[in-house]
Amino acid sequence: MDIAIILGYIGAALVGITLGLTGGGGSILTVPIMVYLFGLNPMLATAYSLFVVGTTSLAGSIGFMKKGLVAYRAAIFYGIPSFLAVFLTRKYLVPAIPDPVLNVGDIVLTKSIAIMAFFALIMLAASWSMIRNKKKDSSEGGTTEPDFRYLPLAIQGAVVGVVIGIVGAGGGFLIVPALVVLAKTPMKLAIGTSLLIISANSLIGFLGDVANRSIDWWFLAAFGLLSLAGIFVGSWLSTKIDGSRLKKGFGWFALLMGLFILTKELFF
Repeated sequence: MDIAIILGYIGAALVGITLGLTGGGGSILTVPIMVYLFGLNPMLATAYSLFVVGTTSLAGSIGFMKKGLVAYRAAIFYGIPSFLAVFLTRKYLVPAIPDPVLNVGDIVLTKSIAIMAFFALIMLAASWSMIRNKKKDSSEGGTTEPDFRYLPLAIQGAVVGVVIGIVGAGGGFLIVPALVVLAKTPMKLAIGTSLLIISANSLIGFLGDVANRSIDWWFLAAFGLLSLAGIFVGSWLSTKIDGSRLKKGFGWFALLMGLFILTKELFF
């Protein structure tokens, strides 16, 4: 078996571990793994990513529910606008994006490169919100349902839904910062809530792709099972690590992956 394929399946387990640890970041790994190690077209990789991240997040969220680490009101007010935006974006907007996106003289920006570059830029923006030092806040500890601002949370949910639909991400790298900042949610509670929102977002988004693409279900099953195994490991590890460290570590991880993807797509 090709070494890239072996690394790809190892990466599948890391997708689950990352989701369990941080409540997001699975798609940050899934899309690059499928594009760079399995050689899939970015458009197909984003569709597969939605399925893998969705099923893995759903399994992981169950454990957090049992521990009382899901803020259900936040999930509803953030999730519903996000669900609708993801489905409509995958069903109608993504297929309507022209290829190439830009063709001016010697400069040709293909649809695949544009989506990967946009994916990287979103990760860089999200990483900054998690890395920057702020006054000690609610990101540490706590399991109670937080107070939050309904309208800003719903608006951000819809905007993030469009972004998720375009890049094929579960959106945890955007949802977790939103829950921490807008809903004043403790980090570990934000992780559990994020997993629940991600699972619905991703699977609804994938439904928008099923009619438009030929799906390799055997590949998805193999990749998904490894990710499922990983998320149980990650969920267990998340109970052993301080919430503030998770927040900052997640930010640095997203920053490095964003820089790698941006450099790879635009300069190599």
